[in-house]
Amino acid sequence: MISLFILFLIGFALLFDFLNGFHDSANSIATVVVTRTLTPLQAVILAGIANFSGYFIFGVAIANTIGQGIVNLKYMSLTIVFAALIGAVIWNIITWFLGLPTSSSHALIGGLIGAAVASAGFNAVVIGGFLKVFSFIFLAPLIGFAGAIIFTVLILIIFRKSNRTKSNKWFRWLQLCSSAFYSLGHGTNDAQKTMGIIALILFSSSLITSFYVPRWVVFSCLASISIGTMLGGWRIVKTMGTKISKIHAMEGFCAETSSALVLLGTAHTGIPVSTTHVIAGSIMGVGSVEKARSVKWIMARKILLAWLLTIPITAFISAVIYLFASILM
Repeated sequence: MISLFILFLIGFALLFDFLNGFHDSANSIATVVVTRTLTPLQAVILAGIANFSGYFIFGVAIANTIGQGIVNLKYMSLTIVFAALIGAVIWNIITWFLGLPTSSSHALIGGLIGAAVASAGFNAVVIGGFLKVFSFIFLAPLIGFAGAIIFTVLILIIFRKSNRTKSNKWFRWLQLCSSAFYSLGHGTNDAQKTMGIIALILFSSSLITSFYVPRWVVFSCLASISIGTMLGGWRIVKTMGTKISKIHAMEGFCAETSSALVLLGTAHTGIPVSTTHVIAGSIMGVGSVEKARSVKWIMARKILLAWLLTIPITAFISAVIYLFASILM
């Protein structure tokens, strides 16, 4: 028999997934909207469809990492999952209100770590898994940054004799492909994190005897993040598309292509990275090629600070929530 609390947790996890799509939709559509390749409505529909498609190509390697690679399963409980979800949602709402493109994924990971440590101490944390995630806070945007520089330089060399107006029309069409490619990576990464959480809920409540991701969980999470993406988060579109570096169709194509390759590569290896970090790093890389001063480094520093604070702040919030919840429950 499934209790009301378990149903609540599953519903709340799907709400987090929806907010993930809502909060991070800007990553998928900012460049293609700002360059006026697509209208906002067209862009979010394209992103939502692409988000839904990732599972069929890349499976659930990231969901398995979230479920088993961050917190030791023997210490896992429904109260830990509850506290982690609440902490992550609170942080998402705060950063959405401030217009800061932070990581929903790292908020969730920070919440799991904080609640688990409050429950069982640091022995509950899988150190190797945590270090892998933590290292990619820095590596993922750096790889996106470097990849975007390489793509931009190559494009500038290839099209150096082309008419700017004519080539820009080509890049508007190419950007449709790169935006869909990036959204595929976004859905592959971010929806799987909630899949891992719901699988944890089922495992912790003994509804499944070994950790795996049921098919209904997969489709529920994909639907939730796709709907959230389609509804969109317009505050963050402005930050991603104009406050880091002003971009056009060519720059948008380079940033999205670089980001997509990073996301799909890490999805294949099961490393949960932040889609937000990757696209922001790629936009900075594109901006720095043509004119480093065009990158608004003050905004970039604010974003970097928010990235670094995400895991410790959500860990603290979730730890406090866990302590209160364990007393009440």
